[in-house]
Amino acid sequence: MGRLIKNSIHRVRIEGYTSEGLGVARIDGMAVFVHAALAGEACEVQILKVLKNCAFAKVLTVEEPSPHRREPDCPWYGRCGGCGLRHMDYEEELRAKRRRVQDALNRLGGLDVEVEEILGAEEPLHYRNKSQYPVSAQGSVGFYRARSHDVVPVERCLIQHPAADDTAGAVRAWMKRWGVCGYDESTGTGLVRHVYVRVNRRGESLCCLLVNGEKLPHEAELVEEVRSAAPATVGVVLGVNKRPGNVILGQSYRTLWGSEVLTDTMCGLTFQLSVPSFYQVNTPQAERLYGKALDFAALTGEETALDLYCGIGTITLCLAGRAKRAIGAEIVPEAIEDARENARRNHVDNAEFFCGDASDVSERLLKEGLRPDVICVDPPRKGLAAGVVDTVAGMQPGRIVYVSCDPATLARDAKRFKVLGYPMARAAAVDLFPGTAHVETVALLLPE
Repeated sequence: MGRLIKNSIHRVRIEGYTSEGLGVARIDGMAVFVHAALAGEACEVQILKVLKNCAFAKVLTVEEPSPHRREPDCPWYGRCGGCGLRHMDYEEELRAKRRRVQDALNRLGGLDVEVEEILGAEEPLHYRNKSQYPVSAQGSVGFYRARSHDVVPVERCLIQHPAADDTAGAVRAWMKRWGVCGYDESTGTGLVRHVYVRVNRRGESLCCLLVNGEKLPHEAELVEEVRSAAPATVGVVLGVNKRPGNVILGQSYRTLWGSEVLTDTMCGLTFQLSVPSFYQVNTPQAERLYGKALDFAALTGEETALDLYCGIGTITLCLAGRAKRAIGAEIVPEAIEDARENARRNHVDNAEFFCGDASDVSERLLKEGLRPDVICVDPPRKGLAAGVVDTVAGMQPGRIVYVSCDPATLARDAKRFKVLGYPMARAAAVDLFPGTAHVETVALLLPE
């Protein structure tokens, strides 16, 4: 087998996609991952990088284009790392995402389960209710270039809410007007690190500046600039983040003007959101995600339901509406405070919340004799710790509903559950992130 050489040119047929949405081809038996190529296309490609078991390439010419190829609708596409799939139509994007979940369950999990459907977004543009704009040392406000921390200045983004773009633009103008410097990661100097904006369904927004310090120059002028650009702003908050590295959120917060929280509605419930609160970024699609989870939970009103990694209580309160008792657990103290407040706000009196690591809380509840009828888990991208899998299965629930933001870790955990007597029975995908390679999955695991 010949060795691929950097800069060499080859004609290939694209067979499918990687988990990041790159096209996959083969040259002399080696997998070649091709940027901006679509399944089925015949392309002339140039090799960019050769590794031991794979290579990366770019398209020079598309000799046989896919009918799903489209001209990217964003002028920053290919430079900004936010979206990776704007060269394909939405039909192909959904097909690729469903196939990604299916491949993960089959190949990585060894599971014989069909992904029943993928629920696409009715509105694939301007869907994000939370925006995080990094700021460069030179004062550029935008998004990171792919696989780097170089900030690409972006004035209008197709997946952010216009109010968030307006707010970021106001901060950009304020920095320029008053000579306020951005943060330099390499030296740890400079002030403004990120512009963070939440927007609710009514179009109201909450602005937070994450800064390398305790205060800002010209704070009153910042508030004035933001409120002028985004009149529906409910509050402007300063977040203090003096830690090195790329952590975004602050260690403490101070309200410069207005409210420190934003309220929003989801699934018929009202939620209070502080800056660090976890909340799905696409509200209409989150409702469909949670709706599918409730369908899989099949509650009748007589059950006890346990929700691990509950955040501010979104899923827990949805479960409480259909169960006799709902219990939520979360390691972040502020999130648990928000969850309890959200239960009070929505007059939900059959939900309770515990603060602690999912492993510790589930182990304690097991020792106390709790046997939930339904357990729902919605872990971060890294999935479940092995101890959580063991404890959840040890509680012997009638159903386990797994909400996942990473098909690979879902497949790994599902394989562990199967060994413990809980094979996966059903799975469905939900697209919360149009234009990007991310996809959510809801899976149902039943005892054998």
